[in-house]
Amino acid sequence: MTDIREGAAEPEDLARLFVERANARDADGLAALYAPDAVMAYPPGSSTVGREAIRAVLAEMLEHVPLPFPVEEPLPTVRHGDLALTSTRPSDGTGGRVQVARRQPDGTWLRIIDRPEVPGGQ
Repeated sequence: MTDIREGAAEPEDLARLFVERANARDADGLAALYAPDAVMAYPPGSSTVGREAIRAVLAEMLEHVPLPFPVEEPLPTVRHGDLALTSTRPSDGTGGRVQVARRQPDGTWLRIIDRPEVPGGQ
């Protein structure tokens, strides 16, 4: 994949970009959606901290999940200054996917907290 990747102009873009990059099995592109100090509640029951650790976990996930991931219905975004709470209605019937994003100095958005759900509550 090219080194030039689309940034998230709006917090809602992060979910779409995640699906596109996951379906391309682009772990580096997925990690680029996260702030360097981001926290992700994955694998289930644990937390992964930092962009590099998140990249490693997502690379492992991409080796085992069936693709393609569908684009999921976004729920309304809640914004407060440079922070945004985003979520989607999962197509797999799990409880919900929720993220906190922060606007960067260049105006793009990155995830700082991510709580994904996985099929079957795994």
